[in-house]
Amino acid sequence: MAQDVFLGRGTAVNWVVLREGSDLTLIDAGYPRDADRVVASIEGIGNRLEDVVAVLVTHAHIDHIGGLAALLRRHPAPVFAHRFELPNLTGVSHEQATPAAVVRHSWRAPGRRWLAEIIRAGGAGKVSVDSALAFGSGGELDLPGRPTALLSGGHTSGHSAFLLRREGVLVTGDALVTGHPLSRVRGPQLLPAFFSHDPDAAERSLDVLASAPAGILVPGHGDQWAGDPAVAVEQARAALRR
Repeated sequence: MAQDVFLGRGTAVNWVVLREGSDLTLIDAGYPRDADRVVASIEGIGNRLEDVVAVLVTHAHIDHIGGLAALLRRHPAPVFAHRFELPNLTGVSHEQATPAAVVRHSWRAPGRRWLAEIIRAGGAGKVSVDSALAFGSGGELDLPGRPTALLSGGHTSGHSAFLLRREGVLVTGDALVTGHPLSRVRGPQLLPAFFSHDPDAAERSLDVLASAPAGILVPGHGDQWAGDPAVAVEQARAALRR
């Protein structure tokens, strides 16, 4: 990973910590019971939760915002997302797979294990952030790490990836992943279509990622991936055709 960009791992989901000096930006926060892991990942790089200047949200599914309720009680940092994502983040709308759909697609053994794990992690609950704000559009955000938001809707309407130009890192969230317990594919891919609000738009948004000037992809699920994002997108589209 690039200097001052740190990958945190929760219950089959990732988050990212950006550091600039002693200040941090947290991108996503795992499931509700991943909150302590988020704190441990921050302390593991020599910082404290109180060093988090702001939280950025790729999208408002519970595996990415679940830990926020506990974290914000301890340290009420501002939370930002794309304006198209605010209805999901504040609880006005819910662009996510239904529990019935998740259970229906989790009948194989790996899926059953994953389902049990995410239920234990609080995946059956609901989390919203009423105080969430929209980040500015265009250019680098004035936050530690200087991320640039790339609207990559489809998984949810306001899903955003974050480009770290100086480090050549692209944080892809769930717009492009490298693995998932419900997938037999390894390497760059889209999540199974039932997870996405608009699967066709999710595929189109791959073009946004393909043109990003980066050499490392950090996904919301799976391992980081080194290479040209255009190659990753090509592999993801090839996986769709299998």
